[in-house]
Amino acid sequence: MENIILIFICLVIGFILQKVKSFPQNSAQTLNQLIIYISLPALALYYIPKIKISTDLLYPIGVAWLGFGLAFVFFALLGKILGWSKKLIGCLVLTGGLGNTSFVGFPVIEALYGKEGLETAIIVDQPGSFIVLSTLGILVATYYSRGTANAFEILKKVVLFPPFIAFIAAGFMNILKYDFTNEMQIVFQKLGATVTPIALIAVGLQLRFERESKHWQFLTLGLAFKLLIMPSFFVVLYLFILKKSGVVIDVSIMEAAMAPMITGAILASTYGLKPKLSSMMIGFGIPLSFISLAFWFWILQIF
Repeated sequence: MENIILIFICLVIGFILQKVKSFPQNSAQTLNQLIIYISLPALALYYIPKIKISTDLLYPIGVAWLGFGLAFVFFALLGKILGWSKKLIGCLVLTGGLGNTSFVGFPVIEALYGKEGLETAIIVDQPGSFIVLSTLGILVATYYSRGTANAFEILKKVVLFPPFIAFIAAGFMNILKYDFTNEMQIVFQKLGATVTPIALIAVGLQLRFERESKHWQFLTLGLAFKLLIMPSFFVVLYLFILKKSGVVIDVSIMEAAMAPMITGAILASTYGLKPKLSSMMIGFGIPLSFISLAFWFWILQIF
């Protein structure tokens, strides 16, 4: 429950700081860079060396990778048909394709499914959502933030993306069965813990409630995809096509129904992909997701 309270407090703090004239105007961009250069790499170095690789990971991991692929196909095709700008498409792919599988996901899953469910949620988040963000996410952000795509420039952005560098280092550590000392693990854990409060304050700093905003229709579409279409896809795929069941499958589907990922919105904002819309996807998506999650939990009890 404390995580949910922290979410709303940080959003409100950021929103209030908009009104403080002495507060630096570019604070949101500075906070975003802090997350990308320090907090996210610390998370990778803390969690990834501990992941145990097995075939049991396929279904939880599939939620992040297949879900992001679905978002890319959906919004890229729709954007091409309707003549959307590249920045709008990129924003919706990042915010609609990545779920808040950790900060919102962990406490919700633990409350509903206990420790067993939480173990699956961690798999969805780390080798799933986090790695998708650090690889495909930066690819999409780079491609859609530029007028013309340059393969070398995109590759350079990915390779030099701090969370990706940390992921590669942590991946080698996992293969070599090596981890940091307890003292260093605590340091990385505490640095990684700064992601959520800093990111949410940054989102609050960019959140606008404009009645006549041109973003409302895209916000509605983006949240409909993330909260309804994506989990529907995994219900059909996992339950009816693959005919799988159990706690691992239920948790995977619930994680697919989570609100947009905070750091996905931060990445979109950092690359200039409709910062206002990306902030609205978080500001409205998180509270609305508690309603949609109750619906999906009910659906899973039926099947």
